[in-house]
Amino acid sequence: MPDRPLDRLPDQSPDRLPDEAPARALRIGVAGPVGTGKSSLIGLLCRELGSTLELGVVTNDIYTDEDARMLRAAGVLDPDRIRAVETGACPHTAIRDDVTANAIAVEDLEADHPGLEIVLIESGGDNLTATFSPALVDAQIFVLDVAGGGDVVRKGGPGIARADLLIVNKTDLAPYVGVDVDLMRHEGEQARDGRPVVALSRTDRASVERLTDWVLTTLAAYRAGDHEPVDPGPMAPHSHAGAEPHSHDHDSTHHHEPAGTHHH
Repeated sequence: MPDRPLDRLPDQSPDRLPDEAPARALRIGVAGPVGTGKSSLIGLLCRELGSTLELGVVTNDIYTDEDARMLRAAGVLDPDRIRAVETGACPHTAIRDDVTANAIAVEDLEADHPGLEIVLIESGGDNLTATFSPALVDAQIFVLDVAGGGDVVRKGGPGIARADLLIVNKTDLAPYVGVDVDLMRHEGEQARDGRPVVALSRTDRASVERLTDWVLTTLAAYRAGDHEPVDPGPMAPHSHAGAEPHSHDHDSTHHHEPAGTHHH
């Protein structure tokens, strides 16, 4: 009996091809410094889009599942659709250096809830240089807030300059911290070479709609095969107490500045 061709399954014929496998969920990373409102932004997206899209969430904390518990308690999604990763180390290690724990969490979530359309992955709070690996997410949002100071955009970093979307969050607090939101947004637009910036307050309906429109537009491009993940760039060389200086993507014996950094 002749061997069966390797490209033909037993129940297939030339006029009966297998159904096309559904694409996995769009994975959107949400990164930014501690306290900028990443969890609240994810909760907002779940409330706004959860009735029309199948959503899931994976949070990252160093030692706890605090952010996941907060989102579950808020009732933004079915609690089983919110998973937690405890990194046990600096947050960037699990979103860029070795994404295994997060990748497994996302894959388990998708296996348990077939048909998910978007998975939102929240980084633990880190510094201005932390970004997601494109091996983990398809698009990423970098979150700043006005309480961090109006000059924070000018401090730069790969997330500010090249994440798919920059959020200037909590704009309703600007009058209380002396920040000019229009100037902060303008400086963000200058730093990002035309990439989108949204000045966001959950009390400002127009800004919320700009955020959800971006998510829906990105999802449509992903479904159409027109979205390509972009790597904002590596972290700057750095070291931890008691460890040898190192850079995750560069030779640690030389100092390299992140692409897009300029001196004036």
